[in-house]
Amino acid sequence: MNNLKNQAKLLLAGVLLMYTGMACQSKNNENNMDTTKTEASITKQPWGQLPDGRPVELYTLKNAKGMEIKISDYGGLITHWTAPDKNGKYEDVVLGYDSLAGYLKASPFFGALVGRYGNRIAGAKFTLDGKTYNLLQNNGPNHLHGGKVGFDKVIWKTEQLNDGRTGLKLNYVSKDGEEGYPGNLDVEITYVLTDDNALEISYAATTDKPTVVNLTQHTYFNLTGGKTDHLGHEVAINADRFLPVDKTLIPTGELKPVKGTVFDFTKPVAIGKGINDTTDTQIKLGGGYDHCWVLNQPKKDSLIFGASAYEPASGRFMEMFTTEPAVQFYTGNFLDGSITGKNNVVYNKRHGFCFETEHFPDSPNQKAFPTVVLRPGETYKTKTIYKFSSK
Repeated sequence: MNNLKNQAKLLLAGVLLMYTGMACQSKNNENNMDTTKTEASITKQPWGQLPDGRPVELYTLKNAKGMEIKISDYGGLITHWTAPDKNGKYEDVVLGYDSLAGYLKASPFFGALVGRYGNRIAGAKFTLDGKTYNLLQNNGPNHLHGGKVGFDKVIWKTEQLNDGRTGLKLNYVSKDGEEGYPGNLDVEITYVLTDDNALEISYAATTDKPTVVNLTQHTYFNLTGGKTDHLGHEVAINADRFLPVDKTLIPTGELKPVKGTVFDFTKPVAIGKGINDTTDTQIKLGGGYDHCWVLNQPKKDSLIFGASAYEPASGRFMEMFTTEPAVQFYTGNFLDGSITGKNNVVYNKRHGFCFETEHFPDSPNQKAFPTVVLRPGETYKTKTIYKFSSK
């Protein structure tokens, strides 16, 4: 009998020990879950080198929700950008290459910082204070996106922010006469990834001589994660007017109402609805949308809603806010299947679109347009925000 009682006590003690161990393990698991919670971070890694041997680096910005944006000090390129679908699945939603080699070989400004002058300048020249400045003709008879070695092809000095924000500051000094532009232009760009899935881009510049400046970001978006073209995306643009162009895509100087045309995105419209309407002269000239919309900005330099894009299959929704007076909505009309991008995806026509916030194209030659002249003692400042959600 005593032996049976002793065995029962030993069995009970074993059971208690087992449950105690399970409780401790459960507590440990809870502690592990707490310590592995996603936190905002920024990391840096080598990303190859230029033909002259200069090293290139790639930064990864990550927020608490899991959004990741990769930015290179070469060209300020945004190479990867993940965004959640309606099920919370994060996928890369921008066009580009898997490695630096692709960008060095040939790139239609995928993810690039563009300057000194984003968009086109007619005849590749402008006159400022009575002096004519000649620029490179790299887009038919016109000058496009800063020239042969624009801001998209230089190494930017980088600095991680130390003020609690997940961000990267980039600096570049464009020398007097670089690509034909006057003045030493000191440029600072700040990328900040917030925990509400927004990327804030702040631009600033100063000069020691009168010059012209029009900076922008040239990321190509595809909210399907690159699975199909963008024709099913529903776009809205906060603009009642746009700038018609001539056969070389230079604005004619007219500000035309969008109402009654395929350029009316005052309410969300699928990109594919009007993009192939070649009965519209402007669609025919642009090969689709490659035009500047004049935003409904009630006060100069105020931060306003500029545009949005919604992709119904994934539920991804992107909003753009800006202090700029206009946005170039470009629909990838010059992509022709000759580029194989990330994950071996072939970029055919209209595989990506851009919301390039900016001043008007050819403003240096069109006095009726808002000025792009920057003078010593002045500071160029603009801000653009791209914010993602799902619905």
